[in-house]
Amino acid sequence: MYPQATVDRARRLSRQGLIDREVAQITGVSIGAVRKWRTGRRRVPGRERKPDCPRCAGRPLDESAYAYLLGLYLGDGSLNIACCDDWPGLLAAAKSAMSAVMPASSVFSVRRIGMTEVKSTSKHWPCLFPQHGPGRKHMRKIELADWQRGIVERHPGDFVRGLFHSDGYRGVNRVCRRWDGEEHWYEYPRYLFVNYSADILRLCGQALDRLGVEWRFSKPNTISVARKQAVARLDEFVGPKY
Repeated sequence: MYPQATVDRARRLSRQGLIDREVAQITGVSIGAVRKWRTGRRRVPGRERKPDCPRCAGRPLDESAYAYLLGLYLGDGSLNIACCDDWPGLLAAAKSAMSAVMPASSVFSVRRIGMTEVKSTSKHWPCLFPQHGPGRKHMRKIELADWQRGIVERHPGDFVRGLFHSDGYRGVNRVCRRWDGEEHWYEYPRYLFVNYSADILRLCGQALDRLGVEWRFSKPNTISVARKQAVARLDEFVGPKY
């Protein structure tokens, strides 16, 4: 038997989004006890839940949500998605996509300094993201599996939206030109996608090509979409962060 204060603290931490293992480490109790307090039931040996993984169990996959989630992961994520607190709409979109891809698994968020991590309790995320591995993405080869490539080709808009929501930007560029001895300023909207992985930049460019969006490299690590028609086309799929 544990003190009621310990039970209450564990339940409070669970409601805040911490997973059972983290709650157990903080409160100094077993994971089984945390699980029982959170769910009201014990795990029965030999009656494990069947995996809900689309790759392992053959369950249909929400390809649109997955393409968006893949963009988030490649842009600036690991098996957890890091979301800036300045854009609560993107945080909600990440949670929604994660739930759609793995609906039987709990999705929750953990507050960090200046950002929020979106997490899921499923152990099968590496099945869906075979690019996961040790080391930074820009220091190793990043290639899509054949089944991932097919999804991106069918849903390039969702994939690009995920990339720009994670490592991209839509803003106003101000340019100064001088003629007749005077300064003249003009503004125009543009998109930038910044990433240090040449492989991820290539995947972004390929998806933009499929959408008919004209782009160029403004820097070796930056894709720029600045022409009026190209920005309008990309607005159909991405738009400003929110």
